[in-house]
Amino acid sequence: MFRSFPVWFLPTVLSALALGFYDISKKHAVNKNSVMPVLFFATLSGSLLYVITLALFGRVAEAAVCTPGQFGLVLLKSLLVSSSWICVYYAMRDLPISLASPIRASSPLWTVIGGIILFGELPGLWQVAGMILIFTGYWLFAGLGKQEGFPPLSKSILLIFAGTLLGASSALYDKFLLNVCQLPREMLQFYFSVDLVLVLGAAYLIRKFVFKQGVSFEWRWTIPVTGILLIAADYLYFYAVSQPEIHISILSLVRRCSCVVTFAFGVWYFNDLNVKRKIYALVLILLGVAILGLAK
Repeated sequence: MFRSFPVWFLPTVLSALALGFYDISKKHAVNKNSVMPVLFFATLSGSLLYVITLALFGRVAEAAVCTPGQFGLVLLKSLLVSSSWICVYYAMRDLPISLASPIRASSPLWTVIGGIILFGELPGLWQVAGMILIFTGYWLFAGLGKQEGFPPLSKSILLIFAGTLLGASSALYDKFLLNVCQLPREMLQFYFSVDLVLVLGAAYLIRKFVFKQGVSFEWRWTIPVTGILLIAADYLYFYAVSQPEIHISILSLVRRCSCVVTFAFGVWYFNDLNVKRKIYALVLILLGVAILGLAK
């Protein structure tokens, strides 16, 4: 029925913790601030750190080996993720963090559906039970959003939902790249990091010089911290996805328990509302994650 934790579980949990602090840092960086420069400079900071780290270990030349076909595949991932982030960052500027992150965490629902359809990932009985608990927790969070003045069809909710769907597509694409196409993990993250800077840099310049409107930009220390935390979370995530027996649907569910960190900080620092009801939803999510980690 149950077993010891699989190889992918610990790095996925650590990735979730990094994601939680990433969301907190992102909320602070983008709150009442211009979105596109925050997104660009955060991504640039994280990418620079990753490239410098590779250089220090003498692995840049190895990571840079890439065929034109492989580069095209990675570029598509960068476009997916960039689109997702733009939607999420604009939504995060307006939504309470203890509401935004759990709604964002509903991404595994779509990843589960895609994993079943594309990869034949049929879950076991206990895994289904864990998923039901997690989905119930997400559903409770969605209901609380309406009480806090953000109905399902509000602009911010629609943006974070669009970003969530794009993020789920990226997760499925990750398994295709690492397990089906067998792309080297370091090469994927190297070109993914570089492409993100180029794509988001172009979007930032278009936003600044073509549209010439928006909120004024203020530099904050959490901008580079946001990018660095994301690089760390992605490194652990790519390692977990590269494991041959991984179910991307289950990994995505565990990784999205990052909402626990953002919830706790949102209550303490941002004084978010409906704390007691949100705690009930979080308990369901955590119980479901524990079952997924231990169930066969």
